Amino acid sequence: MTAALSSNFLLVAFFLYLAATIFYAVSITGKKWRNKEGEMKGNRWGTFGYYSAIIALLFALGYFITRWMVAGFAPVSNMFEYLTFFGICIGLAFVIINAIYRSNILGLFTMPTVMLMIAYASVFPSEVAPLIPALQSNWLALHVTTVALGQGILAVSFASGLVYLIRTIDYSIQSWKTFWLEFILYSVITVVGFILITYTFQAMNYEAKFNYVNENDVEATMEYHLPPIVGPHEGQLISETGNQPLVNMPAWIKSDQLNTVIWSFLVGLVLYLLLYLVFRKPVGAILQPIVKRVSPQLVDEISYRAIAIGFPVFTLGGLIFAMIWAQIAWTRFWGWDPKEVWTLITFLFYAAYLHLRLSKGWHGERSAWLCVIGFAIIMFNLVFVNLVIAGLHSYAGGM
Repeated sequence: MTAALSSNFLLVAFFLYLAATIFYAVSITGKKWRNKEGEMKGNRWGTFGYYSAIIALLFALGYFITRWMVAGFAPVSNMFEYLTFFGICIGLAFVIINAIYRSNILGLFTMPTVMLMIAYASVFPSEVAPLIPALQSNWLALHVTTVALGQGILAVSFASGLVYLIRTIDYSIQSWKTFWLEFILYSVITVVGFILITYTFQAMNYEAKFNYVNENDVEATMEYHLPPIVGPHEGQLISETGNQPLVNMPAWIKSDQLNTVIWSFLVGLVLYLLLYLVFRKPVGAILQPIVKRVSPQLVDEISYRAIAIGFPVFTLGGLIFAMIWAQIAWTRFWGWDPKEVWTLITFLFYAAYLHLRLSKGWHGERSAWLCVIGFAIIMFNLVFVNLVIAGLHSYAGGM
């Protein structure tokens, strides 16, 4: 059993998710067929897409199991492993929920999300490394895998909510709704920008190394793999390659990761403007013809069901299991670490969603906005809090 076998499983899964995306795209635009009685039926491409998603999930689980066997512990201890498992959980949640609702458009939006997560994970170091002492606990598997599964199910609510907004918002009228929907779509594009810019400078072997003073007021070194726009606290360039940053950050900011985030938004902006120039319309308006036949009531129901399932799973892993592990590892249940704070914010947000949905009748567009905002909070916690803000969970953010 080798790490190469595990990587091959993941690679096959990625291309099967790509095939599923293509099948679902064809299913949206393909012609219907007639049965023996002459009745019009839906095309079979969506079925092919669903089968591809199931087979992809099996290969992805093959990656997870073989990597676990190679490492000797649950492979969720760093950003590569967690993001990959997060993508697997999104795929698993889709397979389960789509078995009930059979929504091709949900597959068209969910499969690329899974691919983006796997591609996003691939820019982080993927070598199998021993666990640091803080993670050497059986609670690692319980806490992190449950959180990822809950977030994966909640990601389906995001896809459904996004489809609802694209389907129902009137792009012929400029409004705050169109502005914020475009901002959300731009944010998705920045993930693509992050992947592109990272691989580009990796191919160029770019490196800039700094001496700096960290959050513990101790001298340390930091490596940049993208040209530094922002630099570390009291940083001094010590490598022969690289350039000086425009501004230095305070010690509590992990400046190399913030630098990556800034680059991602800049490249994402370039990609967004290119799409606008080519199609002469906003991204949401480009996507609207694809979702014009979607039932808003159906995707609204899917988004609610996904949250109703995903929220308790996330609560179990993100709060209950986390607090038990924190008591064992740090002798306290709660410590207001940045990651803990944003997990609590996520919990409170989805709790408020369920209250507004069930007690106040927030259905339709208002519910869809909450689904999208909730997932934005999850991604902020996963990307910005994990990577940029120094804290007790910083070990998960190495790049």
